[in-house]
Amino acid sequence: MSAAGGRLPFKDGLRVASVGLRARPLRAALSALGIAIGTAAIVAVLGLSSSSQAGLLAQIDRLGTNMLTLEAGQSITGQPSQLPLEAPARITHLGDVQALAHTGLVKGKGVYRSRMIPATNTGGLQVRATSLNLLAVLNTGLARGAWLNPATGREPVAVLGAAAARRLAIDRVFPDQRIWLGGQWFNVTGVLEPSPLEPDIDNSALVGYPAAQRYLGYISMVGGEQQAGPPSSIYTRASTDHVAAVQALLAPTANPEAPDEVNVSQPSDVLTARAAAAGAFDSLFLGLGVVALIVGAVGVANIMIISVLERRSEIGLRRALGATKAQIRTQFLTESILLALIGGVVGVLAGIAATAIYASTKGWALVIPVEAWSGGIASAILIGAFAGLLPAVRASRMPPTVALRTA
Repeated sequence: MSAAGGRLPFKDGLRVASVGLRARPLRAALSALGIAIGTAAIVAVLGLSSSSQAGLLAQIDRLGTNMLTLEAGQSITGQPSQLPLEAPARITHLGDVQALAHTGLVKGKGVYRSRMIPATNTGGLQVRATSLNLLAVLNTGLARGAWLNPATGREPVAVLGAAAARRLAIDRVFPDQRIWLGGQWFNVTGVLEPSPLEPDIDNSALVGYPAAQRYLGYISMVGGEQQAGPPSSIYTRASTDHVAAVQALLAPTANPEAPDEVNVSQPSDVLTARAAAAGAFDSLFLGLGVVALIVGAVGVANIMIISVLERRSEIGLRRALGATKAQIRTQFLTESILLALIGGVVGVLAGIAATAIYASTKGWALVIPVEAWSGGIASAILIGAFAGLLPAVRASRMPPTVALRTA
């Protein structure tokens, strides 16, 4: 003890405060567990939210924010409308359009693994005629097999979206792989990777426009001649600096007679909204973490009160040997803070580990906000201080004679 100030040096004070924890390690560990669980929940929630948002934003950057989608909307009377057959050609004349692809939804055609499956069991799968440059515009890759080419686009050949292949239980491609499509057999040449910018592609079987015209009757009459079409969705890549300008021109260019019947969207906006909404439930889980911290605080306060009652002889002896009320108070307050701090550090490490494991399974970059781990430890210290304040004051006010007599 310092003669001048009557205070123990920090190192000695820390050693004295840890005596109670070292003497009852199991009780201390169980009391710190509530703090650890609450802190781990807070760190994991904030870490997973930040990591998922970072992963989603990175995905948006890879896919590009300059893709615009046109779809046929509704007429004034509420009836489904159609895009003109000439719409893709018109859009290519816009100066800031870099690339364009399109698909046509072939209605009334089902996709099945076998011809014996009832026609009502569609599984939500669609048939789409597609231009051959679709993958380049969507930035979607092949999971297996091959994409359509000018030859296979004219034949009964299909490529499956990721979800369609999964629902049809097709996990590989071999020469005789077939599906029952539109009342006849189509050979499957490939399976696509998931397409975040255009989820409808995932649920589709894709065929070439010539094949759709020849085998599925997907035709339009233009000048008395039959042509494949019309397109129902058009995907354009615009110059990055002119996306808004192109977006404003797409509908009147695609359908000059009825631009209000054309829906224009920017798919990356949906992903950005998902990134913003990824933390929508953070408050709920953070609330659960706070509840766990409160439960932990009650546990710490409980063990400190019991510790004061069990260590009355120690308190009385120290007071008899000259320890001041402030030193007794500091001892038990420091012990409470130390107990909570241990739980907080363990919780932070557990939260980081949980975030790292989950992020690695999703392919996300590990992002732990500074406020997550620092806030977790700070909360643990504050909780330890509040939980230990009353027991510390109670211990410091205990008269040495009473403490020694009731020991």
